[in-house]
Amino acid sequence: MNNQNFSIIDRIKSFKYAFQGLKLFFMLDHNGRVHLVAAVIAIGLSFYLKLSALEWIAILGVISAVIVAEIFNSAVEKLADVVSPDFHPKIKIVKDLAAAAVLVAAFLALAVGAIIFIPKLLL
Repeated sequence: MNNQNFSIIDRIKSFKYAFQGLKLFFMLDHNGRVHLVAAVIAIGLSFYLKLSALEWIAILGVISAVIVAEIFNSAVEKLADVVSPDFHPKIKIVKDLAAAAVLVAAFLALAVGAIIFIPKLLL
């Protein structure tokens, strides 16, 4: 095995950087905090309604999709602002596309949540 590219300490540091990124995301990104609150509510409701394993997988999957999309959107926006601090029509397109990814993930989450939660809440 070639140890040149493998270091346990480097792997541990990479996790540290990833957790730092999560912390920054939730501290600095308003939409990130909104999605976090929605996720906590959905998880609380999931416990309360005693979801099945497959329902849990669906809920956790869409929560993750929304948060991942929002993290990428935030990263794209911050990078775009550094690359082009002034308005640029192509940067606007990039930002709009990243925001659209979050919107699609959020609509999917709403649909999955409605399919799972509404019938159980109506009983």
